[in-house]
Amino acid sequence: MEVSAAATLTGMEANAAPEIPVIDTHIHLFDISRPQGIPWPTKTDSAVYHSSLPADYRKLAVPFGVKGAIEVECSPWLEDNQWVLDTAAKDPIIVGTVGDLEPGTPDFKKMLDRFHKNPLFLGIRYGNLWDRDLGKGLAKPEFVADLKLLGQAGMVLDTANPTEQLMRDALKVTDLVPNLRVVLDHLPEMEPVGLWKELAKRPQVFAKISGIVRRVDGKVPLDIAFYKDRLDAIFGTFGEDKVMFGSDWPNSDQWATYPEVFKLAKAYFDTKSHAVAEKYYWKNSIKAYKWVHRDAGQPKA
Repeated sequence: MEVSAAATLTGMEANAAPEIPVIDTHIHLFDISRPQGIPWPTKTDSAVYHSSLPADYRKLAVPFGVKGAIEVECSPWLEDNQWVLDTAAKDPIIVGTVGDLEPGTPDFKKMLDRFHKNPLFLGIRYGNLWDRDLGKGLAKPEFVADLKLLGQAGMVLDTANPTEQLMRDALKVTDLVPNLRVVLDHLPEMEPVGLWKELAKRPQVFAKISGIVRRVDGKVPLDIAFYKDRLDAIFGTFGEDKVMFGSDWPNSDQWATYPEVFKLAKAYFDTKSHAVAEKYYWKNSIKAYKWVHRDAGQPKA
């Protein structure tokens, strides 16, 4: 049965901020009014086809104790990396961006050098997005060489849209490029697999608890009990030092509001100790992303 988030979290005010500062490690930025348009979302994506900018995010997230957010690419257009950096520069709530560059292409090093000059550019995302295949890429020496450049620069690789094959490919990345930090996005979207245990052994691998909500039989359950088994599997496998919060805003609007998404995550971590919750909400994000401290209210390690 679908229930309201408020009913799920008895006694919690709808806009109550947690005691712990929060870094949201997964949001998207885009502006549908741009003359050139945007590659995603499309006009048919009615739930998310609206401009999503830092000011919009700030209004939604700050009441929940969010002090900063990491933007994750939602465009394969090269110059959209610059658009995000320019947009982020105007609002310190954005503490970094995970951009889109394609390893194995002739201009990768040049473009990495270009964008890495901006400290907000934290890394790239690759895998199961924009018709790209991480496994096929890893079969090419030039692709692996470019991932090594990413690792040498102290940057991060986010994966996208998790599958068992992508987990296998991510494990191969950690073998081939052991100094490259890898963040596994949206793990609640997939069934637990044995490969998680191998990935969890790698000190450079982190797990993002984003994409929690899903539609089942036409409804989106908003009771944390529905999601608990899968969250237990992620937390039990990767442990308190490797999990991070990510809202997936505004993509998450297809299933639930920002308050509903946030309160589901909070309901789960309210059962953990304060020290564990701190790691989930912000401390682990510093280890994984090395994001930029831009505001006095943002937590420091």
